[in-house]
Amino acid sequence: MSTATDPLPTSGAPAPGGPGPDGRTALTIIGSLSPSRASDFKTCPLLYRFRSIDRLPQRPTTAATRGTLVHAVLERLFDLPPGQRSPDAAEALLEPEWARLSTEAPELAELFETPEALTEWLASARSLLAAYFTLEDPNRLAPAERERLVEVVLDSGLRLRGFVDRIDVAPSGDIRVVDYKTGAAPRESFEGKAMFQLKFYALVIWRTRGVVPRLLRLLYLGDREVLDYVPDPDELIRFERTLQALWTAIDRATTAREFRANPGPLCGWCDHQELCPAHGGTPPPFPEVLPPLTEAAPTPAAED
Repeated sequence: MSTATDPLPTSGAPAPGGPGPDGRTALTIIGSLSPSRASDFKTCPLLYRFRSIDRLPQRPTTAATRGTLVHAVLERLFDLPPGQRSPDAAEALLEPEWARLSTEAPELAELFETPEALTEWLASARSLLAAYFTLEDPNRLAPAERERLVEVVLDSGLRLRGFVDRIDVAPSGDIRVVDYKTGAAPRESFEGKAMFQLKFYALVIWRTRGVVPRLLRLLYLGDREVLDYVPDPDELIRFERTLQALWTAIDRATTAREFRANPGPLCGWCDHQELCPAHGGTPPPFPEVLPPLTEAAPTPAAED
């Protein structure tokens, strides 16, 4: 396993570690994937390198920050008892949560050049919160877990991890996973990315809890749409193989130090165009020492 002081890894099977507390042989972690990092590589291998290997900073945006804010308010909403989870209560939480976020990360306040711009942006967040109440009644829900980091190490040593916004557990034991999206529901041509994230969560929960979730649901607040996915064990087995193959491709690219750009319609959203050969840039030298393979846990809204 590579660490911050190890040389570049080479492809190969993981070596077993020592016995764990339960007497089973521990696995050496060969790598770590979240839905967002896996999606990065599928979209553009060079983007994966910039984010996961070079660890280049990403500039905050008003859209991403709004997603973080709305997620924070919805999490706090469920701190209130049933009967008090109203649109007015959510709106009352908005500005205190923004004050907390902008205090913890002062650079977020710099996104707004004028007080009027901030006011308009907060109004857009209020609109998303109002949309939430058209999709479900939070007073009828008793979430078992919120903003939950789920993770598992597969038999190969590949660690899968990601934040799930909410996990509901019925008296029967059935599990429903709910994820909030502050954008609009994807067009059919982009629906695969959303399904990829859902299958990722379903696989991790199945492997850690021994139960395939009965339902996974995406709530798109931007246009008040719901996307449901019913996991199937056979499909999840195939999906696990897909993730293993994806990691093998990442490992080969790392060994070869070759992550190619894949220009496309999403380039306009990329923070790193000035370093991309497809846009006339030059990537930084490939690191001689890799960051730890156990990537930092994604933030709760990072998959939004």
